[in-house]
Amino acid sequence: MNYANIKTCDIADGPGVRTALFVSGCTHHCPGCFNAEAQDFAYGQPFDKKTEDFLIKELQKPYVSGLTLLGGEPFEPENQRALLPFLRRVRQECPGKTVWAFSGYTWEELTGGSRARCEATDELLALVDVLVDGEFVAAKHDISLRFRGSSNQRLLDVAASRAAGEPVWWKD
Repeated sequence: MNYANIKTCDIADGPGVRTALFVSGCTHHCPGCFNAEAQDFAYGQPFDKKTEDFLIKELQKPYVSGLTLLGGEPFEPENQRALLPFLRRVRQECPGKTVWAFSGYTWEELTGGSRARCEATDELLALVDVLVDGEFVAAKHDISLRFRGSSNQRLLDVAASRAAGEPVWWKD
């Protein structure tokens, strides 16, 4: 897996100061995508142990609330497989930090049948606190929305959604 960018003091993609990892590779190709160059799986730099170590160090800073995964598309199967061991490590080495993930796939696509579902999906979702789901839709773009770009996207509490067996909105 490659990554397109890392932001160490991100305040736009979840609550508090966050470390954001923008992965490369996305098959959605949403018109109006804010990060179109990251749709290419070969774009950016390799996500390796050195990158993981850097992210862990950033996450361990006391003022950092957590990690946000964006893209590209974190839930493309090849990205899930690379992110899963990293998120296990984040949970072990950075207790108390939250994990947010943005995905063009919906909750229903990730938990049901879709091209995104693979052997890593269920565990990866279990390691995420909040999922911002749904493709960006330019016709539904609304700058007043918190932590999302278009009104079709949802902010889901992953643990509550898993327990309920259906999407449950995250409550701030």
